[in-house]
Amino acid sequence: MSATTIAKGLPPFLRRQLIHFECLIEKAVSDFSNSLPDGSRVLDAGAGEGQYAGWFALHRYTGVDLGIGDAAWNYHELDAVADLCAMPFADETFDAAINIVTLEHLPEPLLALKEIARVLRPGGKLLIAVPHEWEVHQSPHDFYRYTRHGLRYLLERADFVNIEIQPAGGYFRLLSRRLLNAAQFSLVLGLLFAPLALVLPLLDGLDKEKNFTVGYIATAHRR
Repeated sequence: MSATTIAKGLPPFLRRQLIHFECLIEKAVSDFSNSLPDGSRVLDAGAGEGQYAGWFALHRYTGVDLGIGDAAWNYHELDAVADLCAMPFADETFDAAINIVTLEHLPEPLLALKEIARVLRPGGKLLIAVPHEWEVHQSPHDFYRYTRHGLRYLLERADFVNIEIQPAGGYFRLLSRRLLNAAQFSLVLGLLFAPLALVLPLLDGLDKEKNFTVGYIATAHRR
C-alpha cells in the first residue's frame, strides 16, 4: 500500500503532513491555473490520466502523454498520444505548460524541455515538478532524479528564464515520508510508523538549506 493510498480520504491537515509533496503540487497547479487568463491554451506535457485537467476548466487544456508509464492507468482521455520530444503541435501553440513528475521518466529530458519551449509562445509560463529522493516507480520507465542545480541547468539550456525553484520540504519531511513508505512492505509497519511520520514534519524548520528533500517545484518562462 502506497503513502498516497494511506493518506487518501484523511482531513487536509493530515494529508499535508503525510503526502506533503503531492499537496504542494496540487496547490502549485491551482495557483498556476488561477494566474492564467481565461481561455489560455495550456499544455499538460506528461498528463497521464489527466488528474490536473480539472484545474483548467476555464482554459483550453491539452493533455499529452506517450501512454506507457503505468499499465493500470486509463489513457483514453488524452488529447494526443505522443513522445514529448516530438509533439504534433506548431511552434508557439500554447500560452502555458505543466510538466508534473514526468521528467524523470523521459530518457532525453533536455530534448523534451526544448520541445516544450518550442510549442510555448515567447514569455509562456511553465510549471514543473521533479523528484529528488524518491523510490523507483513505473519501471522500467524511470531514469533520473534531480537536484535544484541539475533542474536549473536543464531549464536554462532549454531557453527558459525567470527560473524559481522551491524544495518540497527538508530532511524531516523526507524522513517522515520514508517511514510511511514502510506500508509498501507491510500495512502493520505503516500504521506503526504513522504517528512518528506525523510528528517529524514539525521539526522541518531545523533544515535551513533543504538539501534533503523529496523533490522540487519550479516555475519559469520561455525566453
